[in-house]
Amino acid sequence: MSEQNLLKTPLFALHVELGAKMVPFAGYEMPVQYPMGVKKEHEHTREAAGLFDVSHMGQLKLHGPQAASLLEQLVPVDIQDLPLGKQRYALFTNDQGGILDDLMVANFGDHLFVVVNAACKDQDIAHLRSHIGEQATIEVLDDRALLAIQGPKAAEVMARINPELARMVFMDAGVYELLGIECMVSRSGYTGEDGYEISVPAADAERFSRELLKHEEVAFIGLGARDSLRLESGLCLYGHDIDTTTSPVEASLLWAISKSRRQDGERAGGFPGAATILEQIRTKEVSRKRVGLKGEGRAPVREGTELVDADGKVIGQVTSGTFGPTAQVPVAMGYVATEYAAVGSEVFAMVRGKPLKMTVAAMPFVPQRYYRG
Repeated sequence: MSEQNLLKTPLFALHVELGAKMVPFAGYEMPVQYPMGVKKEHEHTREAAGLFDVSHMGQLKLHGPQAASLLEQLVPVDIQDLPLGKQRYALFTNDQGGILDDLMVANFGDHLFVVVNAACKDQDIAHLRSHIGEQATIEVLDDRALLAIQGPKAAEVMARINPELARMVFMDAGVYELLGIECMVSRSGYTGEDGYEISVPAADAERFSRELLKHEEVAFIGLGARDSLRLESGLCLYGHDIDTTTSPVEASLLWAISKSRRQDGERAGGFPGAATILEQIRTKEVSRKRVGLKGEGRAPVREGTELVDADGKVIGQVTSGTFGPTAQVPVAMGYVATEYAAVGSEVFAMVRGKPLKMTVAAMPFVPQRYYRG
């Protein structure tokens, strides 16, 4: 997509006013950083409250009595028993057991609220339409912004606006009035910190953001720090750490498959690629696994870097990597041959022709601080 054809979020003018460096991302002009800089933005989110414009994401409502059962046929997670006011992480899988996208699904009672990745938005909507057809209504919300406020001070800030938000716990979702605006709110996020994701009508997004920025704990944070925050927290980025060539088993996302869908019973399977995925679970036989990697020194190991064993044999590849500002070491995730996937295994990253030692490490690299009550 050329520069002229890039889409803008409802907050574009505000980002420019605040001195953001704008870059193309998933078809949109998005802020990669502000004058504070990526490292300080990362640290601010870990210490106070970072505000993220994620309006490029796709927001959908699924209406109709069959919506939950129809969506459940496309994902390996239970949707029909998703309690009212709760949100769940899900994966769209294909017939080969690969991952088409990862998404969030919330039960709002009279509809399901679904958030999909920006780069996959059009294909996800087409995928839903082709499988759900006329049996449920898919409403694409093009007139809404999406904001995330993340960090240890996020709940404090939001409670000043509406005290009811303090009572929410991780993965709660509901409709709340904030600053006189009806918003769809979930207590969730993509940084490993406590926080909220807030769907706001596009026309109100700038006023809403300016009001949040009046709180001294709050600062806008760009895509650069969003990436280092989610990587330290061991969270996958679609199109990098997971894609159509990776199964949930290879991607170490077994927790994202409901027990009822992988154990014998009437709800077992019933999603695209189930035969392949359930066989991988049963036999534990996959050729590679997604792992966390910690480096030594300060040199970051970037996406695409080859991983080799002590003899120089290629055993995998890095899919995301940076120097972790909070972890204080180079952190990465990637895929390695299964025999090297155990925590503590030593591998080597080939950086400019030199092998840098890395150790397979448990993720997250930084403790997650979701509020569970």
